[in-house]
Amino acid sequence: MKNVLTTERFFPKIDKIAEFEKALMNHAQKYHTGDWKWRVLEIQTGPDAGGYQVNEGPNSWDQIDKRGDLGAEHMNDWAKNVAPFLTDRYSSSYAEYQEELSTVALTDFSDKVAVTHVFPKPGWGDKVEDQIKKIKKAWMAGNQSVAVYMAASSGPTQYMIATRYKQGLKEREKGFRKPFKERYEAANGAGSYESSYLTDIRDQIDHTWSEILFIRADLGSK
Repeated sequence: MKNVLTTERFFPKIDKIAEFEKALMNHAQKYHTGDWKWRVLEIQTGPDAGGYQVNEGPNSWDQIDKRGDLGAEHMNDWAKNVAPFLTDRYSSSYAEYQEELSTVALTDFSDKVAVTHVFPKPGWGDKVEDQIKKIKKAWMAGNQSVAVYMAASSGPTQYMIATRYKQGLKEREKGFRKPFKERYEAANGAGSYESSYLTDIRDQIDHTWSEILFIRADLGSK
């Protein structure tokens, strides 16, 4: 099943951003095609602001297992032409798309996205999924495009809730759609926002954090 995204985050030296972007673009367009095509996003807000996220896939675990390093020429190009413009800060992770929790297809992307990283308390993962299913009803009522992922062997257990802004950031404006509380209670019953949603967050979630990312189509694969 092709439901796994490979994500890497790179952080260029502050005075070498232009050089890094050019080198990244050349590398992606020369070496990353087909199943290994790159989508590049620029991180606008949050603790990783100023970084660049590279998404590869979706692929199956079997494809990833057999991937290899794409050859010596590929590795040498990265080492010689891209790496010199980077800082030592770096992260890499796998994420599995959760179709039953999402309102949009995995590959139905948008140019702007807000990602909320949700970290359940140990032992509460199933209950958090149950709550996301209730929240999904409110997303659907508001015609929101939301893709949900779960981290796979990549640090603490977490869900990544990616709200894809098909109409741009104006979707964040107050009044653009009915308030979340109203939609949640319409779908899950009167009083459920307090008795279910807020209570579950207090009991089941360790912490969350969020960020906004913009697609950089000019830097990714063609």
